[in-house]
Amino acid sequence: MERLAGRIILLWGFPRAIVAFLAGAVGALALPPFGFLAALFISFTLLVWLMDGSTGNPDGGLFSRLRSAFWLGWFFGFGYFVAGLWWLGNALLVEADEFAWALPLAVIGLPACLALFYGLATALARMFWSDGFGRIAALAFGFGLAEWLRSFVATGFPWNAVGYGAMPIPLMMQSAVLGIYGVTVFAVFVFSAPALIGTKKGMRLGLSLAALLSCAHLGFGAYRLYLADSALAAPAESQMVVRIVQPVIDQARKIEDSDRAEIFEEHLALSALPPEDGGKRPDIIVWPETSIPFILTQNPDALARIAEMLQDDQVLITGVVRSEETGQGFAPRYYNSIYVIDSEGQIVSAADKVHLVPFGEYVPYEDMLRRLGIPEAVAMPGGFSAAPVRAMLTLPGGRVFYPLICYEAIFPQEIGEDVERTSALLNVTNDGWFGATPGAYQHFQQARIRAVENGLPLIRAANTGISAVVDPYGRLIRGMDYNQKGVIDATVSSIPVPHWGEDARQNYFWLVLASMLLIAVVSRAGFNFRTN
Repeated sequence: MERLAGRIILLWGFPRAIVAFLAGAVGALALPPFGFLAALFISFTLLVWLMDGSTGNPDGGLFSRLRSAFWLGWFFGFGYFVAGLWWLGNALLVEADEFAWALPLAVIGLPACLALFYGLATALARMFWSDGFGRIAALAFGFGLAEWLRSFVATGFPWNAVGYGAMPIPLMMQSAVLGIYGVTVFAVFVFSAPALIGTKKGMRLGLSLAALLSCAHLGFGAYRLYLADSALAAPAESQMVVRIVQPVIDQARKIEDSDRAEIFEEHLALSALPPEDGGKRPDIIVWPETSIPFILTQNPDALARIAEMLQDDQVLITGVVRSEETGQGFAPRYYNSIYVIDSEGQIVSAADKVHLVPFGEYVPYEDMLRRLGIPEAVAMPGGFSAAPVRAMLTLPGGRVFYPLICYEAIFPQEIGEDVERTSALLNVTNDGWFGATPGAYQHFQQARIRAVENGLPLIRAANTGISAVVDPYGRLIRGMDYNQKGVIDATVSSIPVPHWGEDARQNYFWLVLASMLLIAVVSRAGFNFRTN
């Protein structure tokens, strides 16, 4: 291993960039649907060795000294994001005649931009680089800060944060109660630790600390799951039977005006199916994002059809497009929304999407970009508008759901204090844009982690999948795989389990980040760690 480390450290120029790119791409294999955890050990071990050889210009200024490390991290990130997000291009092929020109922007341009954060991570790490195990603490600090910045800079896109690679199964998801960014910091430290074997310096202490963190990660997961059944024991009145409809409507059909009535009837037919094996009829029926392919409030016959389908005391929760008139002579505003409809056909609660998808639901800097000819990738004239605040969904009987529409589920900070008074997280989405690619599996895992973070069950309805009911420990109660048409019925307990709030998770993140920085700084200063 020392010989391999030496060869990687001495790489220069184009071969060095290629190895960094491939190291990042290999790391993406740890993400769903593959879940190959060892890939990130390979990925970050190679990155540490590459960083060992990234000396920069010692006689130049700060920029000259860090430039080499920045580009190393950029190539690493470019490989990671190209391999992990290539499927985004599939959304542009649904209407290829109009949007195929933007394919390179999605498959190459976005990863190139996201890679800037990883370039920043390695540049920061290089400032505190040393020969001992402090250098992997520096790398953990850099990546933790970079992933946190990626969650909100330019509206944020924290998809596939490194920490998700450390949580492929429920046993390993329980650390999420501490927050995905805190988990990311420790994950990078652990994934980087094998690099110490190739260079020896700091090996004993570094590997011991990495082993301790790994044991804590697994031990905490085992302990929490051991307590899970007793924590979820609930009286009958706190339970609800939920039916999720997964209609598998091809995205091209949803765009066609001629198919809209038929699509609506398909949803109704699936919703009206009898329970399996004579089970209890569902209390709540959930349809995915934008399931109703027309403006529902402009179609009273459709509301009447829903009332006919629902039995007494049943409710339908469905994704819709909501329109709002803005005054004479002005175009209406459109919102990506959720309605709760009772058995009388009345809309009793509603919530609009707060965090819109840039270039998918709205155009940032719209006036300037329209002049450059960059349109929205949605059919609604003028795109969607964002709600100023998030509304909770209140159901007849008093239950409250926390709504997360589509990719809002990837943002931990989108879930505020109101979550404490809710019975479940509700995620409606349409991942049909991405086809049979890793995108749907990655999205599901991130939504699943939100359930663990907040100690609440997750009810997730996706047009083409993955639809599921997940308990507060990230365990699958019932689910349907991608592209399987049908319904699932599941009993959900509305009793939350102990968890940390978002403020506590943020405080923990900063504490962990500061501890890694302290280790890196002390190591850089030459403190005499007795490691061998």
